[in-house]
Amino acid sequence: MCVKRAFKYRFYPTDAQAAELSRTFGCVRKVYNLALAARTEAWARQERVNYNATSAMLTAWKRTEELAFLNEVSSVPLQQTLRHLQTGFTHFFAKRARHPRFKSRKKSRKSAEYTTSGFRFRDGGLTLAKMNEPLDIVWSRPLPPGAEPSTVTVSQDAAGRWFVSLLCEDPSLSPLPATDQAVGIDVGLDHLLALSTGEKIANPRHERKDRARLAKAQQNLSRKAKGDGANRANARRKVAGIHARIADRRRDHLHKLTTRLVRENQTLVIEDLTVRNMVKNRSLARAISDAAWSDFRSMLEYKAAWYGREVIAVDRFFPSSKLCSHCGALAKKMPLHVRTWTCDTCGTTHDRDTNAANNLLAAGLAVTACGAGVRPQRRTPGGQSATKQEAPRREP
Repeated sequence: MCVKRAFKYRFYPTDAQAAELSRTFGCVRKVYNLALAARTEAWARQERVNYNATSAMLTAWKRTEELAFLNEVSSVPLQQTLRHLQTGFTHFFAKRARHPRFKSRKKSRKSAEYTTSGFRFRDGGLTLAKMNEPLDIVWSRPLPPGAEPSTVTVSQDAAGRWFVSLLCEDPSLSPLPATDQAVGIDVGLDHLLALSTGEKIANPRHERKDRARLAKAQQNLSRKAKGDGANRANARRKVAGIHARIADRRRDHLHKLTTRLVRENQTLVIEDLTVRNMVKNRSLARAISDAAWSDFRSMLEYKAAWYGREVIAVDRFFPSSKLCSHCGALAKKMPLHVRTWTCDTCGTTHDRDTNAANNLLAAGLAVTACGAGVRPQRRTPGGQSATKQEAPRREP
């Protein structure tokens, strides 16, 4: 199995390199907006414009006096942004995403993508097109032996930090030895995870720990006069730096946690939650966003694919919290403030989260036994999902 992985590193450009990259970011944004406007106007005239047409437009734009500055930067990132726009429209017409939107100078992500013709990677040094010297990259971890990047993406975040991402094949990834361990995972807010083994993993609450510093920085930003002044830019950068610190710590914790779970278990059962709908609850939106349930699931799924593990997502309508994992009785109500409860049928006292994890594990194994898909839906050709077809086992 050969998997393509992106290795992200921080680098420190010289003044000339920073100026060149800033010009490239601006030109990429300009070309993207021009192409999007041209495609939108053509669609209003009931005409369809594809990537080849926008590529021809780019050539014409470079020949005009108004857009002659596009010739000053590498043409590779400009062509790549047209390909990204084409991909965006493909997802839009397939109803997988929204209509592409125009890029903003202040709010949009600053990035440029280079293919093999736009960079040179030799002797551990990376030199981009239109540059005379390699980037000063902090190689925090080595690339796979013999790896040759196929794509390089340079970006700058809101805090002013520069990053380069190298996409290359990683032949070192291989499935882990098979094991008979299976675990049910219930995500929460009081504890980040509750496992069917009885283990509970604390919620670090990274945003809450830096909330005071963040509030002070935001108050300082609000006092600055609006505009493009240096004082406001510095205050905005401080706010972005605190947000970046929170996100880095959260991502690091999730990476360590998901890697451990994937290495220890062959089958991992989670709940198919719709986080985008759950964050509409104004009382819990901040805590749910800080827990990053969606990031946890995505990391778990792609790492399981790397190492030969299986992730099963149980139907979101499965009553994992209200179901007794001992006798299968279903409680009528289970408010969020109830953390422990006693079954009226068998008298067993349950921890709410651990009981939910046990039920998820049983339901996930039932999904596998019935031959259902990894993400069973509420409506299936048989009428009900596999998790609802097979009743929980009752102990004598």
